[in-house]
Order: sequence, then C-alpha cells, then structure tokens
Amino acid sequence: MHALRDLIKRYWTTIRRPSLYYSLGFLTLGGFIAGVVFWGAFNTAMELTNTEAFCTGCHEMRDNTYAELKSTIHYSNRTGVHAKCSDCHVPHAWTNKIARKMQASKEVWAKIFGVVDTREKFLDKRLELAQHEWARFKANDSLECRNCHSFEYMDFTRQSPRAQNAHQKYLETGEKTCIDCHKGIAHQLPEMSRADAGEPAADAKP
Repeated sequence: MHALRDLIKRYWTTIRRPSLYYSLGFLTLGGFIAGVVFWGAFNTAMELTNTEAFCTGCHEMRDNTYAELKSTIHYSNRTGVHAKCSDCHVPHAWTNKIARKMQASKEVWAKIFGVVDTREKFLDKRLELAQHEWARFKANDSLECRNCHSFEYMDFTRQSPRAQNAHQKYLETGEKTCIDCHKGIAHQLPEMSRADAGEPAADAKP
C-alpha cells in the first residue's frame, strides 16, 4: 500500500513539474549524443593522421624517407604486404598512440620553422632523428616490428644460417631486439661509422 502511495506521489510530482524532469532527461540524452559525436570525430581525425597520404603530405617526408621506403621490401614485395608509415612509427595501442601523437607536436613546430625543409638540413639532422626512433624501438622491444613479424611463427628453415642463429640466440632470450640488427631495413642509415650505427644484418629481410 505504501509502495503504491509513493508511486502515485512521484507520478503526481512529475505531472506538476514536467519541465524539471524532462529537461534533465533531455540534458542527459544530449550529453550522451554529444559525447558519442565528439569521440567519433576525434577517432576519425586520429586515423586520418595515420594515413600514408597525411604522412607524405609534407615534402620533407615525401622526398626523403618515403622515397627511400619505396625501394624496399616493406613497400612492395611478392606477397603484397605493404607497411605504411604509421605501422612502424605509431604505436597500435590506444594510450601509447595518444602519447606518440602528443610527442609529434614537436614535429609540427619543426615544420613551421623549416628545421628540415631542405635536403641538406635533413641530412644534417638525420642522425639525431634516427637515434630518437632507434631508442623508441629499443625501449618497447621493437613492438611495431612484432605487430607483423612474430618470432613464434618464423620459419627458420627459410632463413640463412646467420639469420637463424641470430634470431634464435637473441630474440628468444630477449638479449637483443629487432632494431639492434635491422636499422637500415626501411630507410638509409645516417652518415656515420658502421660501428656507431650498429651494422645491419647482411640478409636483413622482413
């Protein structure tokens, strides 16, 4: 009986002041819809910045590192597996991706002020840029490499004896990671001694 009385009372209160209750409902629904729209737009913009067209929109990348990539097996190969810029240079995990995008704001600053807007400037800065990426790969155990190249599914019988030995010795034990040996697999190495750069594997193939 008390429950019925309370229900009638709540119903009567709602009828007497409908604007209060319906406005709260519409406000909640509107906030939810706005959140969904914002999230969708944010993710769409995020994915657009991961496209090859976006990455190569600046001549600094298009005429330098991208031009080099086009001559490698990561760009064109017998199986048709094509690695675009973001596959290697943007983490796939969402939180790490956001952190990398925030870090990339420095690259926007560099673009505005023409830090590497000529071939000569790019070559002068190349070693520093490469070292930043090598350090990132080293720190995350070459995660972006491992997103496509899994040690678990490697067919060692199709690798040279040297590659077999290196992969089994270093990758299985975690003593080294992919970038330690494959620095020159997708882009040319900077001008420096081979000892400083870390000599890439002779048969460095994906």
